[in-house]
Amino acid sequence: MPSSADPAPPSVDFTAIDFETANRFLGSPCAVGLVRVRGGVVVEERSASMRPPRTRPDFDPGHVRIHGITAGSVAGRPLFDELWPRIEAWILAEDPDELVVAHNAAFDMGVIRSACAETGTRHAPLSYACSLALARRGYDLPSYALPRAAEAAGVPLRRHHDALEDARACAGIVVDLVRRAGVATVGELLSGAGLTVRRLLPPP
Repeated sequence: MPSSADPAPPSVDFTAIDFETANRFLGSPCAVGLVRVRGGVVVEERSASMRPPRTRPDFDPGHVRIHGITAGSVAGRPLFDELWPRIEAWILAEDPDELVVAHNAAFDMGVIRSACAETGTRHAPLSYACSLALARRGYDLPSYALPRAAEAAGVPLRRHHDALEDARACAGIVVDLVRRAGVATVGELLSGAGLTVRRLLPPP
């Protein structure tokens, strides 16, 4: 069986994403981290802070304790609806069918869906997969939360809930699982785990 030290196949391409939110409303993003992987190697990264939608501007103290982002931290930053077109353009710049991966993808895709709905912003169709679901099938751990899965993958996670650090960890988990499974693509990894690529579709 391949070890985590073996190189990843050259066709392991995807973008990892992570959002942090300002409050309990899912569509209140205040930070995003993006990591582009090509051939199993991180080739580019982006991160940005943003103001959540005008209708949901409050920063919940519990959320602030988790990620350290405050209303003051994002003062003067673009609103989500101002920033999203640039985020989406970066994700899809090389491939309109770029696979987006997140740890607990239901959360991050929910952020996009809810924030776009809240602001009247239209998003493109996005293909996505969940590294949490993959970790549950590829590792034997007491918890599959991002810090534990990252540790199993040999990926340092020094600042959990920093959006870029979390996106890096997500990327590292997927690359490690591809290596361990001895497959050529993330699609093959999903198939072998009994999972499929999902689609986040814009509203009709």
